[in-house]
Amino acid sequence: MKSTLTLYDTDYQLWLEQTIAQLQTHDFSHIDLENLIEEIKSLGKRDKRAICSYLMRLCEHLLKVKYWEQERETCIRGWRLEIRNFRLQIQLILKDSPSLKNYLQENFIQEYQNGRKLFLDATGFNSEIVPEDPCFTLEQVLDENWLP
Repeated sequence: MKSTLTLYDTDYQLWLEQTIAQLQTHDFSHIDLENLIEEIKSLGKRDKRAICSYLMRLCEHLLKVKYWEQERETCIRGWRLEIRNFRLQIQLILKDSPSLKNYLQENFIQEYQNGRKLFLDATGFNSEIVPEDPCFTLEQVLDENWLP
């Protein structure tokens, strides 16, 4: 069986421009529907991955502020900057897709635990020092004026 490459496979940008033009002119009969559906699905996945990644890194840095006393004086400015950045990135995604707030809530414990692992790796602390269950709420994490 010979496999035929499509424009999607050979020139993604041109495929994208052509698909947009076909949609704008209502030329639905020639649209590469299979790849268009996959692209739309991937958009949602991308935002979900991004928002979880920002939440994980946000939790990691909040744990640094809360527990890493010997580094706090020299690193607090950088940590606070990162905390602000991750919160702003989450806000941008939520502005476009407010329904992802529920997704954040559903994944909060998992992303806190992932952030905890990063924190423990960075500090070398004994895992018993930091609780496995979140020591702050999602509301606190997202509150731009809150620090532990």
